Amino acid sequence: MRIIAGDRKGHTIFAPRGRETRPTSDRVRENVFNIVAAWVEDARVLDLYAGSGAMGLEALSRGAAAVVFVESDAEAVRAIERNLDKLRLTGGSVVRQGVSTALLQEANAGRKYDLVLVDPPYAMTDYDTLARYVPSVLADDGLLVLETDARTEPALPLAVRSSRKYGGTRVTVFAHE
Repeated sequence: MRIIAGDRKGHTIFAPRGRETRPTSDRVRENVFNIVAAWVEDARVLDLYAGSGAMGLEALSRGAAAVVFVESDAEAVRAIERNLDKLRLTGGSVVRQGVSTALLQEANAGRKYDLVLVDPPYAMTDYDTLARYVPSVLADDGLLVLETDARTEPALPLAVRSSRKYGGTRVTVFAHE
């Protein structure tokens, strides 16, 4: 895997071993960032189910001000930290927690994000938690990008801005109404 664009374009990144983490393909990542390009520069980004951190790392490379990586797996957290060090990217912080706990804490703290990236293991997607907390952590003019299995049409209490399929993956972009 590699960074597609920005300051660290072309640099390779580490991914955790095994089948627990399914990194977003370069093609899908490139298309996602083409869709959300106007929201990335100087953005505060929340990367949920971060895995290798590829999505958040791409955002930092493209000029995001800060990225909070949320990941519960210890090996994945180590991979994100290695990637941040290797790429010498500043503005990244890693939270080793489950998504439900992290979202509750972010909502209670009143933190807002311009871009929320959600790429869970498809079978583990907790739509109830996303529906409950993401609207409160998403900035009024922010976007939520949710990756799902291509056969899934996710529903959240946000307006669908775009929904596209890339092979076995669907990318749905949501915003406040």
